[in-house]
Amino acid sequence: MGESPDGGWTLGALQRRIAALYGAKDAARGDAATFLWLTAEFGELAEALRSGTDEELALEMADVLAWLATLANLRGIDLDRAVCRKYGRGCPGCGAEPCRCDPSEKP
Repeated sequence: MGESPDGGWTLGALQRRIAALYGAKDAARGDAATFLWLTAEFGELAEALRSGTDEELALEMADVLAWLATLANLRGIDLDRAVCRKYGRGCPGCGAEPCRCDPSEKP
């Protein structure tokens, strides 16, 4: 099912799973409405971080990832490739690993 060697899922496997489960509904909803759902999930994640248990926090993180995968699917973006392009060669700001950016700046 697209698992990584340690038994977890890759981002690509997550995208394929979400597409298999919800692809038709997601396509009908569209990317603008999907983005609204993603932002709602960030609100739930913030609430779980503020006052939830670690299990509630983990489940909200899973929801955020699922909605992000949905948005990527709708736009034809391969998250594995995008993450590797952005972070595969060190910090996108300074290029170092670990990051050597000034602490007052991103990241």
